[in-house]
Amino acid sequence: MSSPCHTSAVLVVFMALAVVGAEQSKERSCDVIGDESSESQMERALLKKLEPLSPMRFNVTVEKGKTENYIYHFRVCREVNSTLHDFGGLVQTDRQNGKTTVIGRINETQVFNGSDWIMLIYKGGDSYGRHCSGEKRRAVIMISCKRGVTASSFSIISEEREKEQECFYLFEMDSSVACPAEDSHLSVGSILLITFASLIAVYIIGGFLYQRLVVGAKGMEQFPHFAFWQDLGNLVADGCDFVCRSKPRNAPAAYRGVGDDQLGEESEERDDHLLPM
Repeated sequence: MSSPCHTSAVLVVFMALAVVGAEQSKERSCDVIGDESSESQMERALLKKLEPLSPMRFNVTVEKGKTENYIYHFRVCREVNSTLHDFGGLVQTDRQNGKTTVIGRINETQVFNGSDWIMLIYKGGDSYGRHCSGEKRRAVIMISCKRGVTASSFSIISEEREKEQECFYLFEMDSSVACPAEDSHLSVGSILLITFASLIAVYIIGGFLYQRLVVGAKGMEQFPHFAFWQDLGNLVADGCDFVCRSKPRNAPAAYRGVGDDQLGEESEERDDHLLPM
């Protein structure tokens, strides 16, 4: 083989290895049970809603006497150990002997929700031994709404394995991703008031700039439609004066002042006793 052909073959091999490595390093996500075409828009929307939790890892330790001492490892729509390629989304580790058991797999996922919760179910776990007729394990994770918290309080509630079928492990956690969108607290009146105030501000500022920069007005003339508002103010004042006054306009005052005419009259009255009898 010539040197150029050899070099090309080596490059092709390296590119193929790089593509394979990239595919293996890419973490697999939840695959809803059933054909891909049968996934509902609600299921796809819920999986999209859970994506902020996918980089996180959750662990909880359970110790019951000397016989049961486990650690449960959980990831949302990701494999706990991606190097094993076992699709294990929730895995149990026995602290006594290090044995791992897959409780549920992300390639057999169910997801649905309520007003303030999301339920994630991983099916297809490792088979039971003596319990539940040897069926495959299943993990049920209840994610409850808690605003302001990305994720917290992951814990195991119970393991139902005393039945013949449909056994499961029940877990719960808190997260803001399960919360409904917050509605606006503004009333119709508040919205109208804000809109009105905004229009007034635009009118005043825009009119002021127009009068100053385009018309070249100075002083109070810069206020938009200044003559109109001035006349309107006078009309309002006249109307208020007409409606609110309780006495006729020409009625004399209810008191007498201390003018010069009164002082003169009082002086004449005081001089009456000086006149001859």
